[in-house]
Amino acid sequence: GTGGSSSTSTVTGDTVQTQWGPVQVQIAVRGGTITQVKVLQYPSGNPRDVEIANYALPILIDETTSSQDAQIDMVSGATFTSEGYVQSLQSALDRAGL
Repeated sequence: GTGGSSSTSTVTGDTVQTQWGPVQVQIAVRGGTITQVKVLQYPSGNPRDVEIANYALPILIDETTSSQDAQIDMVSGATFTSEGYVQSLQSALDRAGL
């Protein structure tokens, strides 16, 4: 870019229905870079789902900001949540033109 600060845009992905519940990802993009990932919805129907999400989602988010795309590894023990996350993330990336 040519000086000045590029603005951050927020893009929300599709809500993906998994076997355990919906997953929806929102990304913040600045200058073509994913700067932040938020998970707006995740399976939380019971304590086990919440436990899995609390374990898996930070890992998935960290991998997303590291790799800057949806080509990330599934978190073992959280396959459905991981798959839902990746699908929702991909839809957000498509919308953001990344």
